[in-house]
Amino acid sequence: MNRREFLATTASAALIGRASLAWAEAQPAEVKIGTIQPLSGPWARPGQIALAGAQLAVDDINANGGIKALGGAKIKLVVADGGDSPDKMKTAAQRLLSDNPDMIGGMGGYVSSFTLAITEITERGELPWIDFAYADLLTGRGFKYVFQTSPTGGQQAEAALPTVVDLIKSTGKAMPSNAAIVMDNTPSPQSFSKGIREGGLAKYGMNLAVDEIFTPPLSDASTIAQRVRAARPGLLIFLPTATSDIKLVLEKLSEVGLNRSRLPVLANGSPMGASDLLRIAGKDTMEGVMFIATDWEQKNTTDIADRFKKKTNEPWMSQDALMNYGHVYILKEALESTASTDKQKINQALHAMDLTSGPAMWFPGKRIKFEESGRIVGAPIVIVQWQGGVPRVVFPLDIATAKLNWGS
Repeated sequence: MNRREFLATTASAALIGRASLAWAEAQPAEVKIGTIQPLSGPWARPGQIALAGAQLAVDDINANGGIKALGGAKIKLVVADGGDSPDKMKTAAQRLLSDNPDMIGGMGGYVSSFTLAITEITERGELPWIDFAYADLLTGRGFKYVFQTSPTGGQQAEAALPTVVDLIKSTGKAMPSNAAIVMDNTPSPQSFSKGIREGGLAKYGMNLAVDEIFTPPLSDASTIAQRVRAARPGLLIFLPTATSDIKLVLEKLSEVGLNRSRLPVLANGSPMGASDLLRIAGKDTMEGVMFIATDWEQKNTTDIADRFKKKTNEPWMSQDALMNYGHVYILKEALESTASTDKQKINQALHAMDLTSGPAMWFPGKRIKFEESGRIVGAPIVIVQWQGGVPRVVFPLDIATAKLNWGS
């Protein structure tokens, strides 16, 4: 090699070295993901469980090399307490975005009204935000930075009866000829029950024998229990929102001889699977109660659930924890595919995402794809049933951990 060739080679090596150094220096040491949960007030318990699920995902990702497309950058979870009202949630969102302008995305809210408030702020800040809140309005406002990983409340209500009918048929048991509705007068039960009342039951050959609506909290459920007993329904659609009312009504039904072997009960929402209910109402009271959720500890999440239970001492991994665990991984996939912390590119990646492996396996539909509105495509409802003091998935059948017990 002559002197000219030597100098050229040395210069090229120096340029490559400087480029490599510049690339390494450009890689972030950490990537911020935000979460807002109700960590104080009446929703603090599910908020803390949701946060624990998200934190477990962050720990798992960081322990396995971080974001590989960004040189192994670690994820940092930035946490805000949204309190117990939409106004407090909105304030928490404003503060979170102001203090962390470098966040690439976020998740949380838990209650639909909370998530609606949060996303008013995150949309203006052009920050991608993911949650499993049920409100149809969440992805019905024309927003571009909101992603909903659960079927909406309207979709759940529409799917509830046909799913239950198919499950009953799978057991070989006779279809009930009549049904009862017992619910409180808050917005969510009213919305969920509307279609069931207005032709839903009739479509499947069931009459509405009892229609009881109460204002929570109940002081006495004796009259309700007696009316249900007198009507002898084959199915109770049970839609309370307060834990104390759940306990009171189910206990009174048992006292008048209507345990779950004689009266199948279908409820809606993950609070029906709260571990606190086991402590407050007891194993026998909850036995056989079914409820609709958007995900739960299931066949494809055994390893995750085992780690979660070991870390938190929770008896099972609920929807609140599992969905937030999955949300972190959805954002990770966007980071890996873009190799960027630009939130506009992250948002584009979420809109373009179509996963059928990896984190998609932890969601009931086994697919993560969003409509233009941000609503997830093709997500089925999950039906969970209390069996032996544990809420177990009985539908969809391919992820179920138990068979439906329809009773005698």
